[in-house]
Amino acid sequence: MGSRVPEVIDALVALGAADTALAEVQVSDGPEVTETSAPDWLVIGFDGDPNGDFQAANTVGGWTDFGTGREEQFQITVAAIASRGDTDVRAARARAYEIGGRVEAWLRADPSIGLGRGQVEAAIEASQLTQDQTSQGVQAVLLLTMAGRAFT
Repeated sequence: MGSRVPEVIDALVALGAADTALAEVQVSDGPEVTETSAPDWLVIGFDGDPNGDFQAANTVGGWTDFGTGREEQFQITVAAIASRGDTDVRAARARAYEIGGRVEAWLRADPSIGLGRGQVEAAIEASQLTQDQTSQGVQAVLLLTMAGRAFT
């Protein structure tokens, strides 16, 4: 099955790694096993919940012509996570939105995320904020649903 989702995820990870505004943020391609104690994360293709279902993306598609053209509509989960060693939920929430805002900035600047105008178009379709206080401090998780379409 031909899909542009793998290259869209790769492009997002590359944008995150190259973004100097995210220099202190751990950018991850899906779930990652690591020894890092980084408090801030941008996770592409994972909602950050180690007890979740680990779904990275969904697609639907159809033919655009009788040849080889196919249009694919996709949704990719992106998590902006901010953790603090204190109980300042306002600061954690603001940081999560700051991290997530970088993804929106990339998509506004280039909805094709470098994969070819007219070939890929994407934007943030929805978001969901969760805030949790634990014995380790507060954590804010901003889940973004990046939606778009691509032609294969």
